[in-house]
Amino acid sequence: MKSHLLINNKKIYYSDIGKGITIVLLHGYLESSETWKDFSIELSKKYRVISFDIPGHGDSEIISEFHTMEVLSDVILKSLRKLKVDKCFMIGHSMGGFLTLMIHELYPELLSGFCLFQSHPFADSEASKKKRLREIDFVKEGKKDLIATFNIPNAFANDNYELFKPEIGSAVKIALQTSKEGIIANVHAMISRPDLSESLAKSNIPFLYIAGKKDNYIDFNTVVSKINIPENSELHVLENSGHMGFIEEKTESAKIISKFILNRLTS
Repeated sequence: MKSHLLINNKKIYYSDIGKGITIVLLHGYLESSETWKDFSIELSKKYRVISFDIPGHGDSEIISEFHTMEVLSDVILKSLRKLKVDKCFMIGHSMGGFLTLMIHELYPELLSGFCLFQSHPFADSEASKKKRLREIDFVKEGKKDLIATFNIPNAFANDNYELFKPEIGSAVKIALQTSKEGIIANVHAMISRPDLSESLAKSNIPFLYIAGKKDNYIDFNTVVSKINIPENSELHVLENSGHMGFIEEKTESAKIISKFILNRLTS
């Protein structure tokens, strides 16, 4: 069940389940905390799991017409302070990974460790920016549904479409419920984000990178191979996952995270 906080006079929704070391989950574009639901339950068997609706997605209100990762980071920080969280292991999926990296840049003291889950530290290329601007035009033209019904199925590995048809349907429903204002605000946040690859490479905070071998959005061979991960880190590849490994390989993903926390954060 979701609760909400009032941050900067805006309602920010979240779920908070389980006990133990605090894990914070930040979802991706066109997703919400509901996207993590089954994965949250799995992790909550051992940990306290807080998952947010990033402002403009899910039930959380937008902060302004155009978001930045810096503004979103401030909201997450203030939210965690209200929830009495001084340290956490933060996991960011896709767009949530961009936000996690900005939090790492601005508020490293908040993180006992962090994970990019099918995300990356690079800024948008010019081609990516143009694609995102086209999506904004689609939304303004009333074609939001076309984005949701294309982007979400494509987030799963091509050979997983039939196996995860119910999960794809649920994810599409979440995407369709995302407001056009929220989509536009957060697309601008992604377009304007800086390259944080050097910041990541120099980090001394325990870092976990989880990639999908069959990811249609973050190509394993051309993107993952370019990431210079820091010394105190681990790379794990989900062989049968696209961009949604916490759904496509839920049990394996939870095992990877639990083992990382045990070895890196509690030893």
